[in-house]
Amino acid sequence: MLQAEIGALWSRIRLANWSIRMFFAGALVVCLVIVSLFFSELAAINISAAIVVFFLGAMLLLIMGLILFLIEVSISTRSIGTGITEILDEDKPASG
Repeated sequence: MLQAEIGALWSRIRLANWSIRMFFAGALVVCLVIVSLFFSELAAINISAAIVVFFLGAMLLLIMGLILFLIEVSISTRSIGTGITEILDEDKPASG
């Protein structure tokens, strides 16, 4: 039981780390979109294709972060549910 719990914890740690990385990268790309919009306006050049690519990249990174976070929460919920079930089963008196 302990090995399964440790495995679940390491999976959750990896997923949480990747989720945070995706959110962070998405936020940086959103900042890049904003800087590109200002630069495009100030320099009077058309970089709309690059802005679209940056925006789509930011959205994909944020979506991936959300999906990874959802998977981590699912593992956590399942792990807690399993632990509670096992504790309750141990507390039941033996019939016989």
